[in-house]
Amino acid sequence: MTAIIRIENLSKQYGSGTKALSGVSLDIHEGEIIALLGPNGAGKTTLISIICGLVVPTGGTVRVGGHDIATQWRAARKLIGLVPQEIALEPFETVINAVRFTRGLYGEGPDDAYIERVLRSLALWDKRDAMTRELSGGMKRRVLIAKALSHRPKVLFLDEPTAGVDVALRREMWEVVDQLRRDGVTIILTTHYLEEAEEMADRIGVINHGELLLVRPTADLMGEFGKKTLTIELMEPLAAIPDALSDRALRLSDDGRSLAYEYDTRADRTGIAHLLGDLARKGIMVRDVSTRQSSLEEVFMTLVAEPRQEVTA
Repeated sequence: MTAIIRIENLSKQYGSGTKALSGVSLDIHEGEIIALLGPNGAGKTTLISIICGLVVPTGGTVRVGGHDIATQWRAARKLIGLVPQEIALEPFETVINAVRFTRGLYGEGPDDAYIERVLRSLALWDKRDAMTRELSGGMKRRVLIAKALSHRPKVLFLDEPTAGVDVALRREMWEVVDQLRRDGVTIILTTHYLEEAEEMADRIGVINHGELLLVRPTADLMGEFGKKTLTIELMEPLAAIPDALSDRALRLSDDGRSLAYEYDTRADRTGIAHLLGDLARKGIMVRDVSTRQSSLEEVFMTLVAEPRQEVTA
């Protein structure tokens, strides 16, 4: 796959001595959605800010569409749209003029038909003549996205794009993101809504303490690090787990009507067949069984707690 962004050995150390990034290397493929996950202060925003030309790196190189962000910054930045965490808009400007203004900053001529299409896709067309200061927080965030798209970028950065947005609006915004991906736009996002990353991202990168711990296709990451929980519903409640089953690491529900058994999907043997056989031999009748996959949040907490692993793109 073609890399539209190539990051090589990128580092950033501030004057205070704080290392925000340390030797980050990553290829981002054209047309993909990649989610960057990490705790606060992990280096996600610093990485985005460097690529977008807002922060100067201490070392390393970044190329966007083949253009070096340091020596060919004008060509590189023209390919990029950024939706920042902070809501910063022209308070005494209308929505449509704010988007027009941003388009002009990139040296693009007027194109009201395209701007109308962007505003309609974000449900902002009816608000086009409203002052930005009059909008709700969710609407203001939509305007930020419209501004970022105003010059038809090839790469869109979304830094916590749905923070403070209600569930319905969040879903609408992700539908827009999905359409952008279908249109060939490469999307890099940071988010604290881990279920969104799991649902939307083609790949997930985990950053902690300024280091890129790993990058994996989302499905592979869930399969590699995820665990499943087998829930066994019982015909009759148990007062306690029998001693003979104490080595099975079973958890008994408070009402005694179900057992939970966690197993590793990567293991050659899950132990489920033997467990069910042992229950039958003990006269414990099973009503039903079901499984649940670990969520990305659980996987993420496991990853940031583990020692650094080799990066794989």
